Amino acid sequence: QVQLVESGGGLAQSGGSLRLSCAASGRTYDVYFWGWFRQAPGDVREFVAAIGRTGIEKNHSDSVKGRFTISSDNAKNTIDLQMNNLKPEDTAVYYCAASLTNWLSPYWTEPEHYAYWGQGTQVTVSS
Repeated sequence: QVQLVESGGGLAQSGGSLRLSCAASGRTYDVYFWGWFRQAPGDVREFVAAIGRTGIEKNHSDSVKGRFTISSDNAKNTIDLQMNNLKPEDTAVYYCAASLTNWLSPYWTEPEHYAYWGQGTQVTVSS
């Protein structure tokens, strides 16, 4: 079991910044990769970013590339998402996720390859 708790969400203005953090506990040593997803009302869950267990390999969606950065701290068991130049279309509930299966990185974008999810944190960006 892996437990995930997100924090750092809130209200920001367009062009502003927020930093989300995901605190992981449990079988973190068995996690192969971590991901951030988001879901707006009425929409499907959308991939945002993912990072491998070593923190070296990363993947960001085209919609956030150049604005958002995923990072991890293995000593603290945290996975952060720095969000800059926020836009109203970034408004969503953001979820942290973990996978215990060694999928190749192209599969990191698909929510069905993650076994554990946090409860989510709301991000609202006003124009």
